[in-house]
Amino acid sequence: MKARFEIFGIILVLIVLAVGGVAFYIWNGMQPVKKSDEVVKFTIEQGMGTTQIAKLLHEKALIKNEMIFIGYLKWKDQGSRFQAGIYATTPGKSNDELIAMLNNGDVVKEEMIRFTIPEGYTVVQLADKLDKEGFVDGTTFLKLANQSSQAIETLAAVIPKDAEIKHALEGYLFPETYELKKGITEAEIIKTMTTQLEKKLNSIENWEQKMKQRGLTLHELLTISSLVEREVVVDSERSLVAGVIYNRLKKEQKLEIDATVQYSLDKPKERLFYKDLEVESPYNTYLKKGLPPGPICNPSLASIKAALDPQPSEYFFYVTKKDGTQTHLFAKTYKEHLVNIEKSKSMSK
Repeated sequence: MKARFEIFGIILVLIVLAVGGVAFYIWNGMQPVKKSDEVVKFTIEQGMGTTQIAKLLHEKALIKNEMIFIGYLKWKDQGSRFQAGIYATTPGKSNDELIAMLNNGDVVKEEMIRFTIPEGYTVVQLADKLDKEGFVDGTTFLKLANQSSQAIETLAAVIPKDAEIKHALEGYLFPETYELKKGITEAEIIKTMTTQLEKKLNSIENWEQKMKQRGLTLHELLTISSLVEREVVVDSERSLVAGVIYNRLKKEQKLEIDATVQYSLDKPKERLFYKDLEVESPYNTYLKKGLPPGPICNPSLASIKAALDPQPSEYFFYVTKKDGTQTHLFAKTYKEHLVNIEKSKSMSK
């Protein structure tokens, strides 16, 4: 009998020791790994299960035991809300802290670039600006901007295949402040900017209907918008100048817009001379009737709206006031226009 009690006692002790050992093993496996200031990055891919995640955390030395971590997740009913992404943390975090980080999606913020394209910039100006700021290779960007296929599909389909067009995507790269991922390619930037143009167009109520009522294609609409953009500084005059353009087109008069001459030149000039008005170019509206082959810059939303809703008037001419206001004097006849030119000159004295 005594021997039986001794055996039972030994067995009991062994059981207690075993249970204690298992408990210690689990307790120890639940403890955070040794703290460190070294940042550890890891990526949770879309669709990864808790087993894969636990294995990854163990490989990155962020947890002591992957099986215990999996068991803890089941016990806490966790793991179903873990979010994919790139994470960064330091060793020494508790299991609960790691779980909270994965549930909250506390991913590493991607490095971004930020740039602003001013309204009315040409493709050349745009490429030069982004090149100087170190975001693109200007030559590569300009080469891509000469290919209509680089635009989003819906816009690429409406760009005419016209040999006279100076830059295929002129007018289609919407001027805006952009915040994009660092390392984005020239082609991706162009896709983003043409996508933004489509979004802005769709923000205008019934824009396609208005365009068709005027008998215009999108390319022609953007061309007129670009003329307004380069001719007008004060917003209140955009629709009025657009109306003058339509009046002249309806009467089949030459538009005679200085900005088209500037676009025709290799390098824009601060001041045009009469000889510049004779430059041979399909964009020179002093020589050619109708619209130029395409936009002469990338217009703002305000100019696009003005081209869709021009202000009706009997004006056919306008001249910039030389009083620093950057507004214009408008005239119905050429005779009135000549008078306005003299008025404008007198304002500078």
